[in-house]
Amino acid sequence: MAPGLVRFALRRTLRDVKYVEAVRPRRARGLVRDVYRQVERDFGMLAPPVALHSPAPEVLAAVWLMLRESLVAGGAASRADKEVVAATVSAANSCPYCVEVHGMALASLGEPAAAAAIEAGDAGAIPDRDTRALVAWAMGDGPLPADVPAGTAAEFTAVAVAFHYLNRVVSVFLDQSPLPEAVPPAAREKAKAVLGYFLKPGPPPPAGTSLPLLPAAATDGPGWAPAGGTLGDAFARAAAAIEAAGERSVPPRVRDLVRREVKAWDGNPPGLSRAWAEPVLAELPEGERAAGRLALLTAKAPYQVGPADVRPERTDDRGLVELVSWAALTAAVAAGERLSLRPRREDSPGRRG
Repeated sequence: MAPGLVRFALRRTLRDVKYVEAVRPRRARGLVRDVYRQVERDFGMLAPPVALHSPAPEVLAAVWLMLRESLVAGGAASRADKEVVAATVSAANSCPYCVEVHGMALASLGEPAAAAAIEAGDAGAIPDRDTRALVAWAMGDGPLPADVPAGTAAEFTAVAVAFHYLNRVVSVFLDQSPLPEAVPPAAREKAKAVLGYFLKPGPPPPAGTSLPLLPAAATDGPGWAPAGGTLGDAFARAAAAIEAAGERSVPPRVRDLVRREVKAWDGNPPGLSRAWAEPVLAELPEGERAAGRLALLTAKAPYQVGPADVRPERTDDRGLVELVSWAALTAAVAAGERLSLRPRREDSPGRRG
């Protein structure tokens, strides 16, 4: 748990959220208040990547369910290994904000070499073989080792899907670093070390206590999650809430186009040019192209989203959050399905239990 002064300072960083106004903690009511209380209790701070969803309360709850039950709650995998997955996926998605945050968390858990190697894009510099294999898997470069138990693999996949989602939303709504701009370059490493110390994860809370924030889903959870388990339930509830948000705020033709493009995509970044997007968007009526552009860029190239892409679609904060959230989850679900999993021994504790 972060000390009160640190939590207060982090709450002030909600002012750094772009394009929408995050609900301030003292003004939170109803579902937003309930989520905020759980986030500060179990995550240790009201993190801007979560709080930025507050204009859309059900989406806020959905994001917290995914983050809490994958990364934060206790389970088979260690928090350090889950932070390896979070940082690696963030690096693969070119999300420097999340790389810094989860690199700090990983270093605070005794893995500074892994954190530095992931941030530098040099997985070969990681001394531990198991960690190198986990990084390669999270990058999409191969399956998990056969001795990783199924339950542990499901937790890793849940973290990967959660961060494929969060990286996209963070790239749209936040700047490139959690540190204030006033911190000079020469002091950044020291500032990261100090903040990482205060934000070191504590003992994991029990799984499942976030589930009552959203109603049960009518559909099963994702195929990678054990049937009847907390992870599957959490991700099913979250997906149902975000799909409902998409139905409210994303035109049907835009949803169809984004689903089609994501399904045919191999997950590799389309590059710095946006020429790939315009022929696709030409299929939409002119009045839906702004929404289509923002949704398609969020899904496939969130690093390309700029103010000109957001402002034409900004009818209200809730609608903007819901559109971006729906596109981000559509891409994240597809990314989870692309992860290579091989059959693993159910009875083996593995080295990463």
